[in-house]
Amino acid sequence: MSFNSHTLHLTARGTHEASAWYQQAFGAAEFTRLVVPGGRLIHVQIRIGTLTLMPAGEFPQMESFGPGHFGGTYGAIYLHVDDVDDTWQRAVGAGATVIRSLNDTFWGEREGRLLDPFGHPWRLTQHLRDVTLAELQELMTEAFSGLTAG
Repeated sequence: MSFNSHTLHLTARGTHEASAWYQQAFGAAEFTRLVVPGGRLIHVQIRIGTLTLMPAGEFPQMESFGPGHFGGTYGAIYLHVDDVDDTWQRAVGAGATVIRSLNDTFWGEREGRLLDPFGHPWRLTQHLRDVTLAELQELMTEAFSGLTAG
């Protein structure tokens, strides 16, 4: 097994299916697969570019549940890729649900948000241009000027 400082452990109902989906949607490569007595798959390790994921099965007896158990999850996995349009099409074609369509953002990324079939949100991004901190602050202030404190 191989770990690094950014290995993500994602619990999913259906570890085998999650690994297969990430391979199809994001071109992941599986490199570790572990089973518990009785043959049940407990987790796999996969790599998407430099990102290591460890999808793990639900084990209620260990208080280990996927997002569906809790009605969803907060946050998202940011996946920076070289060709976001191609990756987006593969993920949607593999069954991802579009939360927010791809578009070019003021902060210099092409970005969209998807939900994988296992309840994990993903933000797929591609760098388009560098934005200085001063420019980013100006654009952020303009974009959020209609919001009220709350």
